[in-house]
Amino acid sequence: MSDTIAGVEIPGTAAVTEATDFLRETAGPLIFDHSRRVFLLGSLQARALGLRPDPELLYISAMFHDTGLATPFSGTEQRFELDGADHARAFLLDRGFSSSAADVVWTAIALHTTPGIPGRMGPEVAATNYGVLTDALGWGLERLSPDRVDEIVTAHPRGEFKKGFLKAFVDGLKNRPDTTYGTINADVLEHFVPGFRRSTMVERVMDAPWPS
Repeated sequence: MSDTIAGVEIPGTAAVTEATDFLRETAGPLIFDHSRRVFLLGSLQARALGLRPDPELLYISAMFHDTGLATPFSGTEQRFELDGADHARAFLLDRGFSSSAADVVWTAIALHTTPGIPGRMGPEVAATNYGVLTDALGWGLERLSPDRVDEIVTAHPRGEFKKGFLKAFVDGLKNRPDTTYGTINADVLEHFVPGFRRSTMVERVMDAPWPS
């Protein structure tokens, strides 16, 4: 049975139900509510911008996009976005989705923190990024109906989201700081973790083992 929040229908599929149950069981309320808001806000932004993402794939992307912060899903140290993307792809393939559908979700999650690129890609990739930007930074809020935004926040409260969200990043990244090179994730560690200093491209080029 499907549900509707702020004019956005939650797809009533088995995969959506399983993804919802998985996140409810493995993540705290802050990440669960954030992920649902990402789907809802991303859907509204897509509608406002004339995009038509597949609702089921957008929902899976939203629900898995931050799972890598809590639990690494690979045997190698990699960016948390890739952990979440890999897990979502396996989730979909295990449930009979096509490789092309799984790749769409993988790309949406892998790029959800990357500035500038997702909006030039497919609607699911763009809408996932737009949902993240809206919920985390307030991007494009002026485009959305205040009543619908209020309905979303009533269904999935923000609480102390700003502080809790940044803490989730610190907790998820402080033991793998090298994976933040070249990403916005380094901003969080540099601000909150004593002694952390981001490495730069200039340093890497100058320190490369070439004579010139």
